[in-house]
Amino acid sequence: MFGGPLSMVNLCFNRLLLRCSRSWKRYPTRMGFEPTRAEHNGLAVHRLNHSATSSDIRTLSSSSSVLNMELKMVDSQYYLPNDIGISALDCGEAFRLLSPQEKMYAHYLSRAAWYGGLAVLLQTSPESANIFVLLQKIFRKQTPAQLEQVATTAGLSSEEYQAFLVYAAGLYANMGNYKSFGDTKFIPNLPKDKLDALMKASQAFQDQPSDMKALWDSCSCRLYSLEDRQKQLGLGDKGITTYFSGNCCLEDAELAQKFLDSKKLSAYNTRLFKRENGGKACYEVRLASAVQKDCAVEGECNSCCGSFNFEDTEFTVKRGDYAPLMEKVSHYLDKAQTYAANENQRKMLEEYSRSFTLGSIEAHKEGSRHWIKDKGPIVESYIGFIESYRDPFGSRGEFEGFVAVVNKAMSERFAKLVSSAEVLLPELPWPREYEKDTFLKPDFTSLDVLTFAGSGIPAGINIPNYDDIRQSEGFKNVSLGNVLAVAYATQKEKLTFLEEEDKDLFIKWKGPSFEVQVGLHELLGHGSGKLFVQDDKGKFNFDQTKVTNPETGELVSSWYRGSETWDSKFSTIASSYEECRAECVGLHLCLNNPVLSIFGHEGQDAEDVVYINWLSMVRAGLLGLEFYTPESKSWRQAHMQARFVILRVLLEAGEGLVGLEEVTGKDGKPDARITLDRSKIHTVGKHAIHRFLQKLQVLKSTADVEGGRAMYNGYSAVGDDGAHNFLRLRETVLLRKEARKMFVQANSRVNGDSVELVEYEGSAAGLIRSFTERFEEDAEKLEADLLEMSKRDSPCWC
Repeated sequence: MFGGPLSMVNLCFNRLLLRCSRSWKRYPTRMGFEPTRAEHNGLAVHRLNHSATSSDIRTLSSSSSVLNMELKMVDSQYYLPNDIGISALDCGEAFRLLSPQEKMYAHYLSRAAWYGGLAVLLQTSPESANIFVLLQKIFRKQTPAQLEQVATTAGLSSEEYQAFLVYAAGLYANMGNYKSFGDTKFIPNLPKDKLDALMKASQAFQDQPSDMKALWDSCSCRLYSLEDRQKQLGLGDKGITTYFSGNCCLEDAELAQKFLDSKKLSAYNTRLFKRENGGKACYEVRLASAVQKDCAVEGECNSCCGSFNFEDTEFTVKRGDYAPLMEKVSHYLDKAQTYAANENQRKMLEEYSRSFTLGSIEAHKEGSRHWIKDKGPIVESYIGFIESYRDPFGSRGEFEGFVAVVNKAMSERFAKLVSSAEVLLPELPWPREYEKDTFLKPDFTSLDVLTFAGSGIPAGINIPNYDDIRQSEGFKNVSLGNVLAVAYATQKEKLTFLEEEDKDLFIKWKGPSFEVQVGLHELLGHGSGKLFVQDDKGKFNFDQTKVTNPETGELVSSWYRGSETWDSKFSTIASSYEECRAECVGLHLCLNNPVLSIFGHEGQDAEDVVYINWLSMVRAGLLGLEFYTPESKSWRQAHMQARFVILRVLLEAGEGLVGLEEVTGKDGKPDARITLDRSKIHTVGKHAIHRFLQKLQVLKSTADVEGGRAMYNGYSAVGDDGAHNFLRLRETVLLRKEARKMFVQANSRVNGDSVELVEYEGSAAGLIRSFTERFEEDAEKLEADLLEMSKRDSPCWC
């Protein structure tokens, strides 16, 4: 009777022990980990959801202290701590100053953004939409406060109930059960049987027991699962993605990109599904659109849909991905048009609506052109399939939409920076031929966010991402002021890896220095540099008979051809590489005194801003190790990979510029210290960034993918040899990491002829309430649509 289960337990133990023994060989000098702060506070230590039960694994792990420590370390990465920072995003004053027309405009744009943002659930993981609906159903019936008594009766401790609220808040804030910053999965920090008991005791379950049981059964296993492939997002055996069907690999992604290029189709609003037909692979490219017909419909001359043979492979292009959500987006954009302030806004919204209705990126590009022309609006917004960070191939965009109000005082500083751009650009280290023929002065504003729908909220944005528009027509930059105000507030006791004498200076100047870095990063980082292109007609945008490669002295021999873009060409490294280039531009130009003067920093204050900006960057490079996965040798976050690369470049510069050493902390646990010699920033540091930045730009301009990959992947490598054991340092970073903050956003509501702002407290309960009240008007239909879309795709992930 006990043979079967016991055999499975023993098998599980042997596999785990074997894995540990292999890890000893890989990481020879440090093998154990102390309990995390959350564990000391009595929170549940999470169990792996493999063959053995949680109690079996705890029992077995006691046979090996190393195995026990290994499990605890694995666990601490995959849950959100009860004391995670949650802040309300303050926008009340900004909203109050809007006119009634502007409030209506902002309201309907926000509605479009929030409904479109739900597509991220379907872009993240197979189970995210089902978990979202489960939580919505529970909290629509009972608020967090009302549910607390139910939890107590069901046997949950106060810590366990708080862990459930934090998990729910995390699901909402990340629009899925994978962290938006780092792409690792997070699971509830309470036992599965406790969550099962709470769910079954809830009013939602009492009202609809069969439906709720079916919903719970559909997602509960994957909700807790930490199987290796499910621990992070990735393609093929490296992780989970819903941008591709589960049977796709890198070769499929590359072939699909060639097909899309041949049809002059953008990948931004697509997903790829692969199936077998008579032993041959067939592919379906699915476009996000409200329209589900594949033939031409009213408003378009012809359709891009149909079946095509490409390299002896069948490709089918279809419409209708996220159709119910795209229909809602278009509906609210149409309503917002009534309140547009000018013709550019009306045309912008018309084209956006057309894009989401028909699945047309060309229409979205046309809308973006009108958006660029809409200079200095009081209410700023952007919406669509924008950033490709989370597509493992780097070409498909995640949906996001934001609505914000201009902060006039801060925007004046950014306007001065824009005016100085043409003086500052020649300071960058590449030859004039590698810079755009004309710098198209963009709008650069500081905004207070009213709405930011998607998987996370950035500090600054440079858009649109379409290369052809950015190179010849322009772009906009925005800095999100009320996000910066709360996201980068730092407490001294939580500052890791710095010398004590640096901490007070860091706290004082971190915000102002980051403001300078964001401005330079967005405007002159992402806004600089030229791509060498030969168009479909054979015309070059540079003189290929004269322009030389400054690294070799020879004529340029490679460039972008036809419909090739930066994203399609550099694919998997494109996002991080570009973030690295922009960060280096910020480091390089912040050494310029006129730049610091624009932001109000002079004399010693200016020197301190430079020092803390550079120190922040090298510290961020160390912190970036949290986002590296040794098992797959892959990075999960573009910006943090970029900052690690910069750390490697500055360490390589030598001469004592940057110091990094492993130490023992005051608590007796492994620690690290990073130092920066401020006297060498303007000499050793500037020279190192100058050389590296030129290499980055030259490789980008010339479409030298092979050279770019070799260099960037070399600096991105994380090993245990050389002067620094980065694999061991990664363990220290994980041991002392602090969870990323979450934001609670307000809702807007039409009341007669006016719009009201509904704000919530900065807590897990407040974040949950904001989401349950956000979709009240059509909650049941929306939830049914999400479940239907999830169910339709479910066979594709097997």
